[in-house]
Amino acid sequence: MSQYQGEIESILYTLGDEGISLKNLAAILGLHVSAVRQLLEELQKDYETSEGGLTLLHHHEVYRLATKPKYAPLLHQYFSEHQPTSLSQAALETMAIVAYQQPVTRIDVDQIRGVKSTGALQTLISRQMIKEAGRKEVPGRPILYATTSYFLDYFGLNSINDLPPLTEFSSGKLDQNGNLDLFFRNRPSQTDELEEGHQDETNGNDGTTSEGHR
Repeated sequence: MSQYQGEIESILYTLGDEGISLKNLAAILGLHVSAVRQLLEELQKDYETSEGGLTLLHHHEVYRLATKPKYAPLLHQYFSEHQPTSLSQAALETMAIVAYQQPVTRIDVDQIRGVKSTGALQTLISRQMIKEAGRKEVPGRPILYATTSYFLDYFGLNSINDLPPLTEFSSGKLDQNGNLDLFFRNRPSQTDELEEGHQDETNGNDGTTSEGHR
């Protein structure tokens, strides 16, 4: 493999979920874009033919390291067993909305679900399923939320485009039937629902705590 393998892997590992664009990587390495693309293709082939657990994913010429899809069930099992509780119904609903509507604000999620979602969003952030993805350029500049690369690994997806096709959220309501089964395979415990409901109540009636000015 090229002498640049170590440099490329170090950069990809350090940047983690965000990955790096082909153009930026070429600038860092001081190489032409076409040369870096070839290096990345070679690296990807090496990962595919090796017995290691990593692979190289790319979408719109943004590259990142990830675990191979065949290890998704193992990771799913591990994190399911080592989480203090399973995700609640509220968190699963919120995660589905963020996944299909991203980037999305908390207010948008609230409108689709019909209830406040502050606690559910905080839970998903703590589980590394979603992340803050900037702010919407409207009055108040509310936080935008999007899914993480761990979300993709957890569900065995290469990119968000691999989500099952879904009809628009009709009438502003969330339909849990059909393709949303990806998120609703495991039913939550009543304790989880109570805990997240309490979190939303303590954030105030308008639910603005997590989306105030910074």
